[in-house]
Amino acid sequence: MKNYKLNNINLSAISERVFTPQYDRSKVTAGIVHVGIGGFHRAHEAFYTDELLHDPTVTEWGICGIALLDFDTKIYNTLKDQDGLYTLIVKELDGTLTKRVIGSIVECLYAPKNPLKVIEKMANPEVKIISLTITEGGYNYDEATGAFNFKNPLIQQDLENPQAPKTVFGYLAQALKLRKERGLKGCTIQSCDNIQGNGHFAKKMLLSYVQVAEPELVAWIEANVSFPNAMVDRITPATSPLDIEILKETSGIDDAWPVVCEPFKQWVIEDDFIAGRPAWETVGAQFVEDVVPYEKMKLSLLNAGHSVLGILGALYGYSTIDEAASNADISSFLRIYMGNEVTPTLGDLEGVNLKNYKFSLIQRFGNTYIKDQIDRICSQSSAKLPIFVLPTIYSQLERKGAIDHAAFIIAAFAIYSVGVNEFGTQLIIKDVMETVLNEKAIASRKNPEAFLEIESIFGKLKNDSTFVKAYLNAYQNIVQNGIEKSVKDINSNVLNEI
Repeated sequence: MKNYKLNNINLSAISERVFTPQYDRSKVTAGIVHVGIGGFHRAHEAFYTDELLHDPTVTEWGICGIALLDFDTKIYNTLKDQDGLYTLIVKELDGTLTKRVIGSIVECLYAPKNPLKVIEKMANPEVKIISLTITEGGYNYDEATGAFNFKNPLIQQDLENPQAPKTVFGYLAQALKLRKERGLKGCTIQSCDNIQGNGHFAKKMLLSYVQVAEPELVAWIEANVSFPNAMVDRITPATSPLDIEILKETSGIDDAWPVVCEPFKQWVIEDDFIAGRPAWETVGAQFVEDVVPYEKMKLSLLNAGHSVLGILGALYGYSTIDEAASNADISSFLRIYMGNEVTPTLGDLEGVNLKNYKFSLIQRFGNTYIKDQIDRICSQSSAKLPIFVLPTIYSQLERKGAIDHAAFIIAAFAIYSVGVNEFGTQLIIKDVMETVLNEKAIASRKNPEAFLEIESIFGKLKNDSTFVKAYLNAYQNIVQNGIEKSVKDINSNVLNEI
């Protein structure tokens, strides 16, 4: 089979093998600027948009992808070389691969090389939406206070050099300033990150920055920029060299960075777009008045569930999420946690069969063909756990509900942060707080409460005697009895699951 490099020239030949864009990409303009063109964006928003662009009347909602960081050089060069095209590989539950080429990214810019060009693009009147997948840590906030972190050296750099920003807040401030100065309309800033109330939070963080950087801009943003909340969901593991090779062998497509994902997808969006929006509802998205209940469900169950499987799986010596999910004791632990500790905090979810949703999560986590790497799921846990797990703990403490499994998760995280499991396997820890986590984790060998002193993660949780008691009990059990016996023991104390 002849191999074809993925690009516009070869698209016609490739279309004989897999589904490709059936629209004229040259006629599509970028009405969306997206910051953070990683795997999730390309499996989610870019996929929905590609679906929409197959309507011949829709030409104004293409995507301009922004590679924001020096770290993003590879993805920028890949997409540039491939004319913005990439292959989406859906790994079905039965192991079959559903492949299609996505064409919705019609332009790419590399911010570190030409920041002014990116600012101008964001300020372009054709751009109606600036969307974000910058990860939880990208919002630059202090967990202990919830306030914007002005101590970040990159933020200090942006304040001193506004025309050459390094952070998304620096870019947004300058782009919106240009819109105001030029008498242009505002736009929508749409967060697609796993933060509850992500639109509200993006607004809070941006206005905190602007209040200092460009104070005269605050009122204009309040009046001319909208920040809809959204809940996003699609498991998207890192692409492996094997994925690239299998695509080449089975379809003859030479794609330097395809995206792999699960078949499930969900996008629930608050309908608050000040400058217009794509009709994403025609291709499967759901627009609602209030996203909060759906966000809370997803963050507390799916995202927290991923972290549970990742942390426990790492301590067991597993390397992928499906391995952890296939372990009966870990799976039982997760079912109990979701059923006894998370579910009571969720309230009424109109239109959602919560029991079915939780069962579907177990099935999705166990998809043996996804092979989501545990070190990817555990990366930046210092930013994830305060969003995914701590709200459940706070809510359960307030209502005097069960917290034993949640406390066990935090204790396991403390032991994980030492950087080696009990079998002597070195753990790959990718976290901006890696040094602090490791120091406190090692100190916890003598004083287990030392880990809870990381106030930027745990806030005042160390002062709650009920939680501390449960945490210390879990920590000591893991240290004395090992992770496997400890998980069995804590599960044996509870009868109810899911």
